[in-house]
Amino acid sequence: MIELRPHQLAAHTRWLCAAEPGPAALAEHVLTTGNGHGWADRAVQPRTIALDCAGHVLLRGDPGALDPAGLAPLAHRSIEAPGRFLPVLGASFDRVVPWERMVYVQRERATAPPPPRGVTIRPLTSADAPALVRLAPDSAWIYASWGGPSGLGRSGHAWGAFRQGALLAVACTYFRGGTYEDIAVVTAPDQRRRQLALGCVAALSRDIAARGRTASWTCSRYNRASRLLAWTAGFRLVREYVHYATGSPAVRVARTPA
Repeated sequence: MIELRPHQLAAHTRWLCAAEPGPAALAEHVLTTGNGHGWADRAVQPRTIALDCAGHVLLRGDPGALDPAGLAPLAHRSIEAPGRFLPVLGASFDRVVPWERMVYVQRERATAPPPPRGVTIRPLTSADAPALVRLAPDSAWIYASWGGPSGLGRSGHAWGAFRQGALLAVACTYFRGGTYEDIAVVTAPDQRRRQLALGCVAALSRDIAARGRTASWTCSRYNRASRLLAWTAGFRLVREYVHYATGSPAVRVARTPA
């Protein structure tokens, strides 16, 4: 596959932008924010297109147009693709692990109790980038879809719970579509069970509704805490799907000597 330039991407990905909750919002997010990459089997009249953002991939089209070596750029990703792509995915990577996912849509208004004493829930700004970095170990994924902590802070699509300048929890739009905004949440490990994430989700959901969109929520079937928080915040299950976690490329492309 070849990487598409932004103008090529805009010309070829309209058919990927389905107005559906969940991972479909990734396509519009890449197109409108510029965060992510597009790949195709060819630049003119492509038969297969992949959109990659924050380690998540939408793969659509004709799998017969692909060869295993060509999918190397999609190694170590979570790929959402129709089942017809499984043979070529299996031939392209040393492992392909199915992972069951659940998509929720907000049906009821999120309500949360007042934050604990000394805690303020407010929108994030670009000045909050250092606080995002310090939030929790292994939490960098929360701002990956916006190109980094500064990108998320200045996006206008995140709310956080703060105490004395420290960020305790954050909820943000992870993939921004025209109809749905798929959201994500992180809470510092020592601040869980205090309903801080719920407060952030409630504030973010109000913003999303004010923009004329609907909040959606995507998580693993096995993430009980995330599913419970989604339900408490008024989200209801609408569908399930499987994405595929890929390993290293199984086929190495031989390099031609200069």
